[in-house]
Amino acid sequence: MKQTKICVIGLGYVGLPLARLFSTKYETIGFDMNQKRVDALMAGHDATLEVSDELLQDAINNHGFKCTASIDDIKGCNFYVVAVPTPVDADNNPDLTPLVGASTTVGKVISKGDVVVYESTVYPGVTEDECIPVVEKVSGLKMNVDFYGGYSPERINPGDKQHTVEHIKKVTSGSTPEIGKYINEVYSSVITAGTHLAPTIKVAEAAKVIENSQRDINIAFVNELSKIFTKMGIDTLDVLEAAGTKWNFLPFRPGLVGGHCIGVDPYYLAQCAERKGYHPEIILAGRRMNDGMGEYVATQTIKHMLKKGIQVVGSKLLILGFTFKENCPDVRNTKVIDIYRALKEYNIDITVYDPWANPAIAKHEYGIDITNELPTEKFDAAIAAVAHKEFASLDVTSLLNSQHVIFDVKCTLPRDIVDGRL
Repeated sequence: MKQTKICVIGLGYVGLPLARLFSTKYETIGFDMNQKRVDALMAGHDATLEVSDELLQDAINNHGFKCTASIDDIKGCNFYVVAVPTPVDADNNPDLTPLVGASTTVGKVISKGDVVVYESTVYPGVTEDECIPVVEKVSGLKMNVDFYGGYSPERINPGDKQHTVEHIKKVTSGSTPEIGKYINEVYSSVITAGTHLAPTIKVAEAAKVIENSQRDINIAFVNELSKIFTKMGIDTLDVLEAAGTKWNFLPFRPGLVGGHCIGVDPYYLAQCAERKGYHPEIILAGRRMNDGMGEYVATQTIKHMLKKGIQVVGSKLLILGFTFKENCPDVRNTKVIDIYRALKEYNIDITVYDPWANPAIAKHEYGIDITNELPTEKFDAAIAAVAHKEFASLDVTSLLNSQHVIFDVKCTLPRDIVDGRL
């Protein structure tokens, strides 16, 4: 096998940390179609904050790491890794457009003996039935004859500085047993947590998609419990803490389920099942429950305002946080937007404050205005939607009128100041 030269296609939350890590052992090039993104990275800064400026600049200056938007720059590579998004459309159907585009790019540069590994989350069969045929058509080459394929599902946890890519065990697979071993060796050389070589590509694809589906279903269960216990006048967190004293109780908490994984992957698995003639009841029921939590939070907040005699129409409400999770700038598939839209139906004047989110991206993606600056005006109600570290020391009541409502989605505020929480 010739010396491994790696190209990572897609330099987002998944691709960039992986490319940076690979660069410590191999000649590595990162490819992204967004020239502005490439320019910013080569200047030494990652706007997603997944790779620190220090690590990125070290990779560029000391390991020869390069980012490019030019396809000519990646023609000399022989180990291609595809790490592009796999979203769902407005009807929650898997959108493979980014994968098809990346596969077309690979097809234009791949040569005999090369390997292409997909990291994007998909349902079983996508790599071999949807992606590889595109590579074959564009390149004129045949898999397992001229080039080889593999799948190693991403396991990036955005915003988590403890469980970084090298510290999370990696699943690998290949289109032949020999190539599987080679791919596994490449990954295991940089993943300190170790690797697991799956017997087939489809097994690796299935393993990834059920990881997040399992979490989705468990969170849906505690979200439903939260609704039940609220009607009973019981604090859900008290119940979970009591139940958690048993050694095998799973410590899931209620909340909003957004992002590009847990809120998306179950739809990929569901569509795959339906194509095989099976209607997945539990998976889709969990999705319905979790997709409805934003509206539920809005409704509960309105109820508390009415109980306190606060005029809802024309009131001023503050939402703390807009990203899909704490201490992370990622607004993809954030469910805070569901709270916002549900409240807007009541003609409420809403201010969204998030010190992490990019207002321009929020405006482009959702058409709403958010601010990075703490508001100075007074509000009638506040919803603590995201548990950013900046909010831990924030006196929320100082932002509110004397008669007010506070709803705590993440259960991080002092109990004595909140009117409702999940």
